[in-house]
Parts: sequence; C-alpha cells; structure tokens
Amino acid sequence: MFRQLGLIFETRNVLASQELRQGIKDFSNWPTIPQVYINGQFVGGCDITLETKPARELQQTLDQS
Repeated sequence: MFRQLGLIFETRNVLASQELRQGIKDFSNWPTIPQVYINGQFVGGCDITLETKPARELQQTLDQS
C-alpha cells in the first residue's frame, strides 16, 4: 500500500538483533513488529494500520505531517 501511495519510506531489519527488536517494542510500548512510524511518530502495528486505515486516511495523515 505504501508504494501505491507513491511514498518514499525506509525499513529497518529489527530481526537481526534481539536488542534492537526489544528496544523498538519498549520504545513504542507495542508488543509486535513490524511497526509503522510517520515522521518519527508511532502510528501502530503494520497489519492493524493496513487493515483499519483506508489509503485516503493514511494519505491525509501523511499530508498533515
């Protein structure tokens, strides 16, 4: 979906490091990965974000940031 919106985005492989994986969970207070951040702000888990936010709502969130 993010590519369909024409977004430039970055990914990080947090599975490569147990410390990094736990750190991102602690940082967001969210128990699962992958996680979605927009401009450094935690939006939610990837699956939940894609299931609950239609593309236009994500686009609005991005336009406001």
